[in-house]
Amino acid sequence: MKKSIVFLILLISVSILAIFMPAVPGTIVTDGINSGDVAWMLAATALVLLMTPGLAYFYGGMIDTKNIISTMLQSFIAMGVISVLWIVVGFSLAFGDSIGGFIGNPTSFFMFQNVLDGKPWSLAPTIPLVLFAFFQLKFAIITPALITGTFAERIKFKSYILFLVLFSLLIYAPLAHWTWHPEGFLFNWGVLDFAGGTVVHMSAGFAALAASIYLRDRSEKKSTIAPANIPFVLLGTGLLWFGWFGFNAGSAFSAGTLAASAFATTNTAAAAAGLAWILFDAARGKKPSAVGFCIGSVVGLVAITPAAGFVTIPSSLFIGTFAAIISNIVVRWKSKTSLEDTLDVFPCHGVGGAVGMVMTALLANTAVNGGNTTGNGLFFGDTVLFLVHIKALVIVIGYVMIGSFGILKLVDLIFNLNVSAKEKEVGSDFAQHGENVSFDYIKAS
Repeated sequence: MKKSIVFLILLISVSILAIFMPAVPGTIVTDGINSGDVAWMLAATALVLLMTPGLAYFYGGMIDTKNIISTMLQSFIAMGVISVLWIVVGFSLAFGDSIGGFIGNPTSFFMFQNVLDGKPWSLAPTIPLVLFAFFQLKFAIITPALITGTFAERIKFKSYILFLVLFSLLIYAPLAHWTWHPEGFLFNWGVLDFAGGTVVHMSAGFAALAASIYLRDRSEKKSTIAPANIPFVLLGTGLLWFGWFGFNAGSAFSAGTLAASAFATTNTAAAAAGLAWILFDAARGKKPSAVGFCIGSVVGLVAITPAAGFVTIPSSLFIGTFAAIISNIVVRWKSKTSLEDTLDVFPCHGVGGAVGMVMTALLANTAVNGGNTTGNGLFFGDTVLFLVHIKALVIVIGYVMIGSFGILKLVDLIFNLNVSAKEKEVGSDFAQHGENVSFDYIKAS
């Protein structure tokens, strides 16, 4: 109760502070702004936001019935927490004036100063800076929400909120700065990440691995969860697939040929991966399942994300197929370990993102994207991009794992991460939120 009051006072204080910030912007920049690009990016921004409710349904459908609400709420609450945090300081840390190529100056856009009337972002010169900032916000929202599939059913809500804030500030913002800021050190190395394979999926996936290791209880029998509602999984997959067009094609920052190419590679990789997953299952003697196709499709979407604007459409077929098979193998391996990654976030997002990063280094083609100044991938005879990506891969994994362990330990010291045995028995929906799923068909299941 006392801690909730502290959080409320903090929110009220931030709101009051906002009143005293400059209310009227200076001259709003209009030179060079393209109305077609603005219209597309407004739509793409909304599409990316839709992915987070899609993720909520995707995860909620796969969890135990007594934890559906708490699991889905973990995605929805990210929309609130990260939206406020991004306005206050998150955007500044990710895209503010670079401090040594590692982090943005927190005062550059503090409380969104200089955003509405600021010059357009250098890599998105035809849309207002405020639109670029809100497009990037949607990426910042979904990244920590992806991790919730790892500790679904097992983490206290207040602990999750603190983890959400710390992860966003200490893991996500620095990675976004390294990779997407023109002065970020990975950007200057020539690392290619079109829409977030490194920044979003590898950060979430390897944070999930850290949480799986940190939260595992060897004395407790490993749980096996039967999906509570497969139609929810199908609905969530549809929303994710739909929203991913904004995620990837929107990362072109214009309504042009590059966006169309990224749109096409996105759909192709998802389709190939979904088919590869259920065919691989069938080859191992399993029945082709709806959940299998959904998971495979999402893995394909993950893997194509860093490569979407750098590879040809035929290459995306290979990326989706290969990523699905690799992730499927890792899921099977993980099931035989003591890792408690409830909804396989690490095999799907961590491994899928890493595969996508490597595939970008193998298959990138400068003919697809004239902005690729690093060069072609290894399959086309160049070695520079491949070596840079392998080096970046190691750095990102190390940073995310060490940083996530540190955050988990800190949160555990402050709040205690794990729910009690009684809360597990009752379910987080009622124990933490005083709510229950009321759909009769779900109760019957």
